Amino acid sequence: MRIVLDARHLRDFGIGTYIRNLVHTLAHIERQDEFILVCSTTNEADFAGLPANFHVVPYAQSDRSLRDNIAFPMFLRRFRADLYHIPLNRVPLWMLRPYVVTIHDMSRHLYSTASRAVTQLSLWKSRRGLLRASRVITVSTATRRDVEEVFRLPPNLLRTIPNALDPRFLALAADPAGCEDRKRSLERYQVNYPYVLYAGTIKPQKNIPRLIEAFSVLRGELTSHPVYHDLRLIIIGDDIALHPSVRRAVHQMRVGGAVRFLGFVPQDTLQAFYESAELFAFPSLYEGFGLPPLEAMACGTPTLTSNVSSLPEVVGDAAVTVNPENVFEIARGLKEILLDSKLRETLIAKGKNRITRFSWDQTARDVLATYREVAGLPTTRST
Repeated sequence: MRIVLDARHLRDFGIGTYIRNLVHTLAHIERQDEFILVCSTTNEADFAGLPANFHVVPYAQSDRSLRDNIAFPMFLRRFRADLYHIPLNRVPLWMLRPYVVTIHDMSRHLYSTASRAVTQLSLWKSRRGLLRASRVITVSTATRRDVEEVFRLPPNLLRTIPNALDPRFLALAADPAGCEDRKRSLERYQVNYPYVLYAGTIKPQKNIPRLIEAFSVLRGELTSHPVYHDLRLIIIGDDIALHPSVRRAVHQMRVGGAVRFLGFVPQDTLQAFYESAELFAFPSLYEGFGLPPLEAMACGTPTLTSNVSSLPEVVGDAAVTVNPENVFEIARGLKEILLDSKLRETLIAKGKNRITRFSWDQTARDVLATYREVAGLPTTRST
């Protein structure tokens, strides 16, 4: 087969991780098919060192441009590919067929803040792109259900292929010497107190105001505790200035001195915060897959997350799950993890086991099988 993969979002936070790991794993397991990676002119070096059956082709046009609906399909004609892979739900109106689309989540449609007209136009364009696809890959069963409900797609069009942790993250987490070095790196942040950690973007569906309210309740119950009387909440993600509801929650709960917002931090620093946290809290209202809880588990950190959306299928019984809309239930879950040493040990052990259920090797093999299914070829063969 000759397969074209749209890799223009290689530098994006979540989708970029998907593209990078899918490409490098396919390069490891598949040497017969030909892959053409279309990327922005600034990302060519990111694919250095791939085997001879991978070709990197620069393309300057953004997929956010109206012109791209015509320009990108015209550009692709030169490759005469057997199929095309669009790794996010942004399909040009005149996309060449056959093509496969990967949907990572439905937040753009389920939590849209645009006008009704813009929202309806976006839904129409997305549904049209998916209906014309030969297969639609969803990264979780929950996302698949949302796709079926919102877009009314036939079930035989859909394939569920989960994500996995970045191998680079796992390699860092498995390095004991590096762990000590990373913990020392926290000194420049002056973190010398126990803390609850949240890491991720600060969007409405991430439920940060309720997490802050629950933390306020928890902190009030631990004022006389010998270890946790000075417990803090550290939030790593977007700039708080962009989210007034989060600022209001901090002010109303009077926890300004106990909540720190650090914005985005480098990967090794983020890993240090995971490893040193008392627990990781991720009470999100909606996730397409939800990698942060698995990252915390890989670092040996007990985890609390939501009992909705894709999160239960990702964490299984390796995390405490709560109703994310109930502040007091979140607070109880946090307190239980902090004070029950046996529960902490159980969560840590189960978390280490849970992360082994997801691998990029299996994900890439399932994606490759989907390609072959679309091309009408046997879905298994020796490679």
